Amino acid sequence: MRFTVLGLFEMAEGETDWTPSAPKVRQVLAVLVLRAGQVVSIDTLIEELWSDDPPRSATTTTQTYIYQLRRVFGRLQERSGLPDPLITRPPGYVLDIPPSEVDATRFNSMLDTGRALLAHDAREAARILREALALWRGPMLGNVNCGPLLRGYAAHFEERYVSALELRIAADMRLGRHHELIAELKSLVTRYPYNEWLHGQLIIALTRVGRRAEALEAYQDVRRLLDRDLGLEPSPDLKQVHAGLLHARSELSMDLESPLRAAI
Repeated sequence: MRFTVLGLFEMAEGETDWTPSAPKVRQVLAVLVLRAGQVVSIDTLIEELWSDDPPRSATTTTQTYIYQLRRVFGRLQERSGLPDPLITRPPGYVLDIPPSEVDATRFNSMLDTGRALLAHDAREAARILREALALWRGPMLGNVNCGPLLRGYAAHFEERYVSALELRIAADMRLGRHHELIAELKSLVTRYPYNEWLHGQLIIALTRVGRRAEALEAYQDVRRLLDRDLGLEPSPDLKQVHAGLLHARSELSMDLESPLRAAI
């Protein structure tokens, strides 16, 4: 089987889509997939489905959703011969599937590998991180009505996505791909306007290809943005990049390039 959560939620076997069409059933399955191999209590499912306002019939209704999932897995079992992965285990249920069947698990593994490689093999790190980012096909769980638990997962994986993006950019910068990065970085600082590390990489990339005037303008843009929206000055790292640019210091490239910082 194959479960995708990095974009639209899908469950597939071969070329056949087995994704539940009922929104609440799909929501329950998404929780079980993201906690694959772990017991998910019925109380956890109720909180996800109805937050702080569950109906009196919440337990019975949730069990009905589980029954509908069992029917889906039963039909899949009849067609493919695969074992039923949905196991009852008090106080709830376990989805017993290999980690490799979930795209989010593969993404996490590739991100960790890419981070470890960056220090000594930027080319391989860039390749693996690019593959990890390619697993994303849109906003996480884009076709699922997310409750508090799934919203938390979505926020967590969005941060992991940004981490992978920063690490891949750092690898490409080390490989001298400055020209290729400029257009992407201009787009990214629009998407993540308060990410000073990305702004710094844009300034550095512009400087390295001889576009110092544009680099200075890029610094002024982020300085004005931070002041107008947040009442903040640029970070010390970003100021250091600016100072290096003004004085044409060769060590400019070292000041803000590594994303191996505590925030990632």
